[in-house]
Amino acid sequence: MRFSNPVFVALDTPDLSRALAVAQAVKPYVGGLKVGLEFLSALGPDGLRRIAEIGLPLFADTKFHDIPNTVAGAARATAMLGVAMFNIHASGGEAMMRAAAEAIVDIHPRPLLIAVTVLTSLDDAALGAVGQQAPAAAQVERLAVLAKKSGLDGVVCSAHELAVVRRACGPDFLTVVPGIRPAGGEAGDQKRVMTPAQARAAGADILVIGRPITAAPDPAAAARAITQELVGTGT
Repeated sequence: MRFSNPVFVALDTPDLSRALAVAQAVKPYVGGLKVGLEFLSALGPDGLRRIAEIGLPLFADTKFHDIPNTVAGAARATAMLGVAMFNIHASGGEAMMRAAAEAIVDIHPRPLLIAVTVLTSLDDAALGAVGQQAPAAAQVERLAVLAKKSGLDGVVCSAHELAVVRRACGPDFLTVVPGIRPAGGEAGDQKRVMTPAQARAAGADILVIGRPITAAPDPAAAARAITQELVGTGT
């Protein structure tokens, strides 16, 4: 369940040639790649397979959220594309999460199945506006516990909630953390952010990093600098 290098680069673009170029450039310095909804909506399974051919573990950030039968079918189809990991929304409930986990149990190799807790673009005020109980940490803990009970391998959460997830779900429950910004970097549309070294020190297993690498003048150099920072801090 663990990866030797925790840095996964988010290739959130509808441009396949750009995604492939960035993936090849950062390959020596990162542990994996992530493709999200913008990529998947534009390029579909064929685009995903092309990225998988790069040879790095691939996280398909699918964020499925629907009735159990529909999510089960989507989960099985995704698991057969050769991804290392994909996700669903924990707020879809236990029945939906269990259906997804059961749908991929006989696929070999079975990808990791994780659940999104609270998006890192949301803060306590935004949660309250959509009728979810704040603070964010409490909601993340509730959903992480439910995901583990439902048979999932881990969760997506902010670095700020790592301590509560670890306490509630134990050290073997995978934590995938977006909203990672190097020191001095722009937060963009993220609300709950942390630097790579801080997130690793807090217990993150995987750091999903997008624009600080992909929007850099030299993505390879940016990826190398982040990895070197982690090595230098012993994380």
